[in-house]
Amino acid sequence: MSNTAGQVIRCKAAVAWEAGKPLVIEEVEVAPPQANEVRLKIIFTSLCHTDVYFWEAKGQAPLFPRIFGHEASGIVESVGPGVTDLQPGDHVLPVFTGECKECRHCKSEESNMCDLLRINTDRGHMLHDGQSRFSINGKPIYHFLGTSTFSEYTVVHIGCVAKINPAAPLDKVCVLSCGLSTGLGATLNVAKPKKGQSVAIFGLGAVGLAAAEGARISGASRIIGVDLNPNRFEEAKKFGVTEFVNPKDYDKPVQQVIAEMTDGGVDRSVECTGSIQAMVSAFECVHDGWGVAVLVGVPNKDDSFKTHPMNLLNERTLKGTFFGNYKPRSDLPSVVEMYMNKELEVEKFITHYVSFSEINKAFDYMLKGESLRCIIRMDG
Repeated sequence: MSNTAGQVIRCKAAVAWEAGKPLVIEEVEVAPPQANEVRLKIIFTSLCHTDVYFWEAKGQAPLFPRIFGHEASGIVESVGPGVTDLQPGDHVLPVFTGECKECRHCKSEESNMCDLLRINTDRGHMLHDGQSRFSINGKPIYHFLGTSTFSEYTVVHIGCVAKINPAAPLDKVCVLSCGLSTGLGATLNVAKPKKGQSVAIFGLGAVGLAAAEGARISGASRIIGVDLNPNRFEEAKKFGVTEFVNPKDYDKPVQQVIAEMTDGGVDRSVECTGSIQAMVSAFECVHDGWGVAVLVGVPNKDDSFKTHPMNLLNERTLKGTFFGNYKPRSDLPSVVEMYMNKELEVEKFITHYVSFSEINKAFDYMLKGESLRCIIRMDG
């Protein structure tokens, strides 16, 4: 790959020309990396709900044409000035959020919310010069989340690249660069259930199932899955979920149902839906005195969280988390090692594989609710 360093690379990319329209495989030009940037050859990528949400432009000002994608694995092709901890050939995971290692958040042991590289869905260009590294016939194509992995080559800020074990299978660990790590970390790093405790998981999509996986790894005795779709229940058993609650089956609040099931409430809960009602239920279903509820889902901008102050005064704890409290560069390599050491099971999250030329099938699978994660092979 070194013979392309410093040159414009022409490659295939799946371009979203309009909101909600099928992606089109185009030949794009990918400029060389600038200061503190790396150019990656993407080997595998996968589709996340975030890609679909912004592709549909729900509640957002359209920013098209655009190259989506942010869950992926790849190999460093070349590096820009100032990059010292990566070199061509390194195996990496690009990440939608970053770690500059210089700001107060990055230097804090309690935060992973980098001031410089915090998620920004509105930015369609690189930080260094406000320009895009993608173009077609001289016309710029917008970036997405600083990653744009639906391209055979992409340019990413160094702070959004995690170097990983070169022995890790890239077709598996690519799913660790977003949703799975978010749910896993929400349980392991924030909720922190003790062995033998009970955990309620609200929402049994990929993120919720990753949270359940974290509860399983922690040794939880009861993992209660809460979801409005009973079709998800059988699949969730593979992730350690032991009991299920469908709020539609009851004429009373689900938090009351769970409290009755567990002699006063669960020890921990993790909310992974974005529904404000689910957030309230997740908080109010934990046991007083020691219960901890963790919010992961992103609510609508006009939502407000309402609960009686006595729920807090009675020593229930409410927490939020971003990317499972993982610092991308520092912590993701250890998550990969969990998989390599067979502590974390990743294969069961992967339900489909498609070739790059069939990328729109991945959207169809997700929109129909048929997939957890669909892996896209960039060589096909």
